[in-house]
Amino acid sequence: MSDVRQRIDELVKGHRVMLFMKGTAQFPMCGFSGRAVQVLKACGAEQFDTFNVLEDEEVRQAIKDYANWPTIPQLYVNGEFVGGSDIMMEMYQSGELQQLLCRR
Repeated sequence: MSDVRQRIDELVKGHRVMLFMKGTAQFPMCGFSGRAVQVLKACGAEQFDTFNVLEDEEVRQAIKDYANWPTIPQLYVNGEFVGGSDIMMEMYQSGELQQLLCRR
């Protein structure tokens, strides 16, 4: 496993809710990342971790291969890939994301 892939793996598996995004939760740097943060907050996610891919070009590229998903943001819950902002929004609207975030 490459160093960057191992770093991503540790981030994904070391945090219950992990969002790879452009910017930070306090200052998203793109609309999709901002929407992802808003959806998590609307779900009542009190604690979630983020990784700003704009600060690490290796992770920015490798995260796309990690889940075989071409875009950022990417949400992981309990070590599993959930999806990007569009999927998060659909899951939020159906109530599925709230249920997933409530599971331990």
